[in-house]
Amino acid sequence: IVGGHEAPEGAWPWVVSLQVLRGGVRFIHLCGGVLLSRRAVLTAGHCVDGRTDPCSWRAVLGVHNLQKHGPYTRRRRIRRIIVHSQFRRETFENDVAVFELRTAVRSSLYIQPVCLPPAPLLQPLENSSDCFISGWGRTAEKGKSSSVLKEAQVEILPSSLCNSSEGYAGLMNNKALCAGVWAGGTDSCQGDSGGPLVCYHPDTDKYYLIGIASFGVGCGRPRYPGIYVRLSQYRKWI
Repeated sequence: IVGGHEAPEGAWPWVVSLQVLRGGVRFIHLCGGVLLSRRAVLTAGHCVDGRTDPCSWRAVLGVHNLQKHGPYTRRRRIRRIIVHSQFRRETFENDVAVFELRTAVRSSLYIQPVCLPPAPLLQPLENSSDCFISGWGRTAEKGKSSSVLKEAQVEILPSSLCNSSEGYAGLMNNKALCAGVWAGGTDSCQGDSGGPLVCYHPDTDKYYLIGIASFGVGCGRPRYPGIYVRLSQYRKWI
């Protein structure tokens, strides 16, 4: 996360670290994910990118510092990985995947599935400025990733702006959302992919998942906010 700060412990109990086995000895964080249910984690399709063997992955839940697993941390191996059949690596279309955990996790103060928004809340949430991203990714475009979970407040920006000739110039489709700060400085970065974009709704006093981090041009650059999978378009698939 660029332009964020350390998240309070347990602030985002649905955030998952998806880790891949390196050299057969240790797991390293590759992408973020979002807990949907006791045994399903949603992430970005491009995170899988050829690593389709579930045995080479694990999910770490209820964790704040990736180097210091706490008493609430749970590690889970993966039973299967389902990437959207129409995922296109070149354009990041349909950039979603679900990891099914081998064994379910129990909810705690530090591990909870995210809320998916009911239809009437979609319109206000997809135009909200009270939204947050979180992850263990790089803290600058060419910088190092973070061992502690970071968060940043972002706003959902109009597609007409992000997709204008000033910005992504038509690269965004209607199944994507653009979020961040138009002037730059706050964004997801490498290692945050697959992580949640949640927005707050005051009437229900809850955060709802409306996007997952997908791609961008650099990190935190002016006129190139982060592009997120627009989850309202994938409810049936999920």
